[in-house]
Amino acid sequence: MMETGKKEMSATVPVALVRKLLHRGARSNLAKIFIKAYPVDVARLLSMLGGAERAQAFSVLLDECEVSHVASVLSEMAGEESLGLLERLDPKRIAELLSEMPTDDATFITSRLPDPLAAQVIALMETHLAAGVRELLEHEERTAGRIMTPDYFALQEDVTVSEAITALQRRNEEYEMVFYVYVVDKRDHLVGVVSLRKLLTTPPSYQLKRIMVPDVISARTSADQQEVARLVAEYNLLAIPIVSDDDKLVGIVTVDDVIDVLQDEVAEDLLALAGVTAEERVNTGAGRSLRLRAPWLLINLVTAFLASLVVSQFEEQISARPALAAIMPIVAGMGGNAATQTLTIIIRGMALGELTDVSWVTLKAVIVGAGNGLLTGVVAASVAALYYRNIWLGVVLATALIINMVIGGIAGTLVPVILRKLHVDPAVASSVFVTACTDVAGFLTFLGLATLLMRLL
Repeated sequence: MMETGKKEMSATVPVALVRKLLHRGARSNLAKIFIKAYPVDVARLLSMLGGAERAQAFSVLLDECEVSHVASVLSEMAGEESLGLLERLDPKRIAELLSEMPTDDATFITSRLPDPLAAQVIALMETHLAAGVRELLEHEERTAGRIMTPDYFALQEDVTVSEAITALQRRNEEYEMVFYVYVVDKRDHLVGVVSLRKLLTTPPSYQLKRIMVPDVISARTSADQQEVARLVAEYNLLAIPIVSDDDKLVGIVTVDDVIDVLQDEVAEDLLALAGVTAEERVNTGAGRSLRLRAPWLLINLVTAFLASLVVSQFEEQISARPALAAIMPIVAGMGGNAATQTLTIIIRGMALGELTDVSWVTLKAVIVGAGNGLLTGVVAASVAALYYRNIWLGVVLATALIINMVIGGIAGTLVPVILRKLHVDPAVASSVFVTACTDVAGFLTFLGLATLLMRLL
């Protein structure tokens, strides 16, 4: 009943009510809302508040709610938002809150604290958690080692089913989630896995090595977090074991962490394609938003001047035939749209590990680009020829569309591949360079063909 009440309360609380209570100073009423709501819903409410209001609401949460509840709320918040709230607290209070979190969540927040503060907080954490955080911080960001939890349930292969169940009952509270029993040898090498269902339906006297699955799907600590997410999704796992370079079991990544990774990666890729970083939120200050957006806009400006330079070389032809100025944006725009379609598929393929044969994918992009160029070219040429009463103008437009949409397909395929080889995030930089390719190629192709056939136009 209490859980149902929580769900109903959190789902119906509007942010306007929270603001109203804050302005009235009704801390006790606001505290009741926070106590009854799920942590994720409290986190959502806080994220919808402005900076000063968020800090005020968080002070109510901090003073009136249990430490474990506050820690759960912080775990559900975006990194930038939780960091802004925690930096206002003294190191001892921060350490107290992080000590109530799973090790991977505590590591995520600690890694984003300023270095002097992070060191102080780790020193004040509980010994076990501090050791776990230090261990995870040794791994690179966005790797399996950084997002794993070292709190896993493993037993040696000669343990019986009866002993395993007893151990699980005694030690279950120590672990974040127990989906599987991992089986290790005497040197802690991962040798097998047993599902809880198998464990509960097997005679008590059987040893784990007799019922375990020896071919375990696992990942190295150095594996990219996207690769870990792909394995979990592909093999329908609830958790995946993480092993060191010498095959020792060192942690697990659970499905809830994988969902977070996938959400973050998708959001980052979508934002990056628009030249916006994941650091920017709806409530981010105007000054910071300006600093985050300006760099890519300046690069876009440079590429726009490059396209403009191409057009400037054909000023005489445009003056002689003004219709060219009206039609040429069609070529660049359609090429850009075709390139964006291809680019989106390629970026997604990279994220899912589907891009294995670049040559075949490039050939496909050429065929699709030529087909779409021919289809749209015939339609556009017909309209242009009828409107301007010149069939050759339609021929130039159709030919330029076919060529530029092929170029758009090639650019949309190869640019992200090249950027990845140069260790540049394809999602962030690809759209700028692909747009430049289609703009320059579109104007150059259309105006170049028009120049060659000017007598007929």
